[in-house]
Amino acid sequence: MSMAAAIESRTAGAAARLEPDRIAGVDIFGDLGQVEKIWRSLEGERQFSTPYQRFDFLSAWQSQVGEREKLSPFIVVARDKECRPLLLLPLTLRHERGVRIASFMGGKHATFNMALWDREFAASATESDLDALMSAIHRYARADVLVLHQQPARWHDLQNPMAILPHQASVNDCPLMTMAPGAEPAARIGNSLRSRLRSKERKLKALPGYRYCIASDDVAIKRLLDAFFCIKPLRMAEQKLPNVFAEPGVENFIRSACLAPLAGGGHAIDIHALECNAEVIAIFAGVADGHRFSMMFNTYTMSENSRHSPGLILMRDIVDHYAGLGYQALDLGIGSDDYKRLFCKSNEPIFDSFIALTPRGRLAAAAMSGINRAKHVVKHNPALLQMAQKLRSAFR
Repeated sequence: MSMAAAIESRTAGAAARLEPDRIAGVDIFGDLGQVEKIWRSLEGERQFSTPYQRFDFLSAWQSQVGEREKLSPFIVVARDKECRPLLLLPLTLRHERGVRIASFMGGKHATFNMALWDREFAASATESDLDALMSAIHRYARADVLVLHQQPARWHDLQNPMAILPHQASVNDCPLMTMAPGAEPAARIGNSLRSRLRSKERKLKALPGYRYCIASDDVAIKRLLDAFFCIKPLRMAEQKLPNVFAEPGVENFIRSACLAPLAGGGHAIDIHALECNAEVIAIFAGVADGHRFSMMFNTYTMSENSRHSPGLILMRDIVDHYAGLGYQALDLGIGSDDYKRLFCKSNEPIFDSFIALTPRGRLAAAAMSGINRAKHVVKHNPALLQMAQKLRSAFR
């Protein structure tokens, strides 16, 4: 049975109660302010989206990064016959080698990309609904191809309706930890690792003012970000990696999102840290939505305190914090670094789609899809990956 058929079978009862042609109209906006009210209405707990698509997160990114990169908002809103919004697709439009490419807002700073959906509509979406959406976008003729990276196959308890469209596995994996409510701490982090971390932490606990904290006010947020933007360039230089945080607008975007309060508490990006009176020892920051915490960026001290694995200790504290709040999942972002596998034993299924809208877009979609598949093969073949890393290092 096809994926589309499976969804239709599971939701036949719900679909029968709805209009057969549920997408009655599609509008495309080039100004975030025009759609802010609709956007925020699709962010509630009863709706269906990831915290990376919150208005406060993506509006900060677009104003600080997107505009500098000459990316134009391309925000798709689908409505039913009563003008009720069914979904909002937060995209930007760019021109590349004569091709107009629409892709998700947030760029490399959003681990996951999704539309914001009316939950009822998402739960019963069919192939016909997605065909109607794509046809409407095609009629606008402002984009040649949709390039939709890093979409989760599921989010919480629902399948992502965009998986109905043609798609392929994303280049990179995203390590995932699932947390059963009420489970023992050892079910999240094994006793052996916990014991090793307690042993390492004894040295840190001897430091005056040693503590784990979550930045809750503007003063603490600014102080921790000042430390992050001081330490992170040194860490990246040490690893001979380019400093993505030095790219135009990125620091301002991160500061804006970290300072943006959410109606239900917390911020668009939450910052966790280990500190002592003398310094910030480690920082992890990410997004949370009441069900899942998703890591965005991190760093740790350049001082001698780095010998005691403060990043792993902080990760343990974050896991236990969110487990105590009843969260059911946690991820550490894209990439299978060794430290991530200490905590996350499975992978989040994520996919990419390359949807041609014009004949020119058909050629571009085929080329980008082929490149994407080749990268996936390299990333998942240890010998090829090692060769690619050696070549990259040689070029540097």
